Amino acid sequence: MSSTNRDVDHALAYPEPPASPLWHRHGTKARPLTDDQKRSNRELLVLAQRTTRPRSPRTTETLAEAS
Repeated sequence: MSSTNRDVDHALAYPEPPASPLWHRHGTKARPLTDDQKRSNRELLVLAQRTTRPRSPRTTETLAEAS
């Protein structure tokens, strides 16, 4: 059996490149949320989970039939 017929994971063939310096954040850290902001976020999340998104009506025609 030749080496071309074997199952080889090519993603593991080379070492992982180093992390980009842009991924590291420099400077001040984000401020923690206030209790009012946390409450507001929870209320908005509950509201978003309860409401349904409006769906556009679908036609029975295909794109080929419409032209």
